[in-house]
Amino acid sequence: MESVIGLKEFRMNLEKYARAARRGIPIVVMRRSKPIFRVSQVEDDHWEEVIDFTKISKGGVNINDLLSRL
Repeated sequence: MESVIGLKEFRMNLEKYARAARRGIPIVVMRRSKPIFRVSQVEDDHWEEVIDFTKISKGGVNINDLLSRL
């Protein structure tokens, strides 16, 4: 079932609604009684891993080092 909440409520409790979306509960965010966006679970089949920088270096890669090599 879809949840409908106000924008202020969404901002104040972002983590709560992110967890709900991960569980498959879509959230519609309203402003002045009009829907402005929907938060929902991402379908995993649309994403692929291109590169995992933690495999190069345990803490990841510094963005400035990466950009300087491009």
